[in-house]
Amino acid sequence: MAVNYVGSILGSVQNYKKLALLGHDDITKVCEEIRSIIIDVVLKNGGHLGGSLGAVELCVALLRAFNPERDKIIFDVGHQAYAYKILTDRLDRFHTLRQKGGISGFPRRIESKYDVFDTGHSSTSISAALGFAKARDLRGLGHEVVAVIGDGALLNGLAFEALNNISECDTKLTVILNDNKMSISPRVGGMAEHLAKLSVSAPYRRLKQFVKDQCRAMQDGKMMAVRLAKVKTKLKSLLLPDNIFIDMGMSYWGPFDGHNARELEEIFELSKQYPKPLLIHVITKKGKGCAEAEERPASFHGVSSGTVIGEKSRPGPVEARQPDWSQAVADNIMELAARDERIVALTAAMEEGTKLRDFKREFPRRYFDVGIAEGHMLTYAAGLAAGGMKPVVCVYSTFLQRAMDQIVHDICMQGMPVLLAVDRAGLSGEDGETHQGLLDMAWCRSVPGLVMASPRDMVDLSYMMSCWFEKNIPVMIRYPKGIAPKSLSRGSEVPAPWKKAEVLRRGEGVCLMGIGAAVKISLDAAEICDARGFCDPTVVDLRFVSPMDWETIDALLGAHSLVVIAEDGYRDGGAAEAIAARASLEGYSCAVRAMGVEPKYIAHATRAEQLEDQGLTGEGIALAVEDFYGGTLTGEVG
Repeated sequence: MAVNYVGSILGSVQNYKKLALLGHDDITKVCEEIRSIIIDVVLKNGGHLGGSLGAVELCVALLRAFNPERDKIIFDVGHQAYAYKILTDRLDRFHTLRQKGGISGFPRRIESKYDVFDTGHSSTSISAALGFAKARDLRGLGHEVVAVIGDGALLNGLAFEALNNISECDTKLTVILNDNKMSISPRVGGMAEHLAKLSVSAPYRRLKQFVKDQCRAMQDGKMMAVRLAKVKTKLKSLLLPDNIFIDMGMSYWGPFDGHNARELEEIFELSKQYPKPLLIHVITKKGKGCAEAEERPASFHGVSSGTVIGEKSRPGPVEARQPDWSQAVADNIMELAARDERIVALTAAMEEGTKLRDFKREFPRRYFDVGIAEGHMLTYAAGLAAGGMKPVVCVYSTFLQRAMDQIVHDICMQGMPVLLAVDRAGLSGEDGETHQGLLDMAWCRSVPGLVMASPRDMVDLSYMMSCWFEKNIPVMIRYPKGIAPKSLSRGSEVPAPWKKAEVLRRGEGVCLMGIGAAVKISLDAAEICDARGFCDPTVVDLRFVSPMDWETIDALLGAHSLVVIAEDGYRDGGAAEAIAARASLEGYSCAVRAMGVEPKYIAHATRAEQLEDQGLTGEGIALAVEDFYGGTLTGEVG
């Protein structure tokens, strides 16, 4: 339901175009109203709370100084962009944030003309902005190009590659570094220390005041060249400690108070007349305006729908208290680490998401948060393995995409005993296109030497992780978002053997195969088919995507007239495609039906809604079987 903004300053303004008419007292009130809207909607719908609360004044100042219909403003990741969305004609739709058919939690070009570049993964903004700036130059245009990047995103190699290229491109570009001393978890590494030194340096504070004074004193634009020359002189004399941005061919201004909209607006206005690459360093507080988010910024980086603050938490139903897959994996890593001191755990700025906080506390010397640097993390893990350790890399499937070369070249080609614990595999819900974990099966099952497994429950998870530890080989274990079943369709708690599929239910005529989260869906489908009386299906848990258990699969292909394979990943290149090819190659007469995700980018909705849209439900699979008995299925993979 839309919120009524009648009587509010924001309601009278509606969008950025009228911000210029407001005095600074009213701007302060607008920022408060925006924060209130963000808190209300994000607690209800879920989303990225802390970063967007911290960037409200920054977004307001940007939209008072720049014209987003002409100028190009590119937000890195998009965690900071909620205020920008509200002020660029999405106020009346903001209550639909992350809901099916509503606005996205990230910048999205098809959503608004003001979103000029899709983002969702870290550290792309400077590269994209550099491209926009160079395209502007080549086309003879005159608009501004601004990249807004967080301090955590700046740590990624892609951002440094872009910074390194700036001097070579020789173009006017403004980079705003939003420094809140966090990425998702607290930032780590040498660059973090460098930024911290800049933010407390007395010479830099003097420089900040000098730039502000020049801005306020400027009466005539013709004096810009003289004043910029003075700025340059001051830069040379005051830049202590050494500044990496200057060394990479950019001018540096700051740090400035990121919650002083007036100050930011003045600096941004000055930047428009500066002819060279420029980095403006602003200091913000993650979660500002929400006490709980300010006190626990990592916990409130992103929140689930229905989050309640300011009240004591009440225990929910038993199901809600069961561990999710991330916690179940983290618990198993703890058990392995207690058995063997060679076990180490790695994450890329996702301590909270991958539930490694307890491991960090219990084994601090064996815990490594590398920052937002997935490629480095995997090669670092390979080096640890080559040095005699047993690394477990906890990474979201969507972020693993950023490190495919390292999987092949540094881990699998050399046979390094690294465990890739791939979280959020499959459809991941409200974060939308950029965060779906749909490619890992299609890509990784073709990598030689990589065993790829997907447990259906916690019994298989523990077994698979223990087998990796014993076998000294590269292994990937993929698991979905959501609650981890303790035990699913087991007559015995003894798992099936390593690399073997498992028949969970014996039937005839129809064989339903599932992998990981799709096993429960296949079991549900079998119950529906049986209840409706048109077949009694066999149900199989494939368990391993690579290598596949062809001995078991061949026997099933030969014994059934229809085989339906359900997988929580893209159909193209997935397990079903491999099985269909096998059936054709070996001459089996059965029809094969693939039930997976169609080859398109899946928009934000709940995971349940996305699964239903793709037919990945018990009812959806049962209908596919019923179609076969009705004569509509002719044997193709579809």
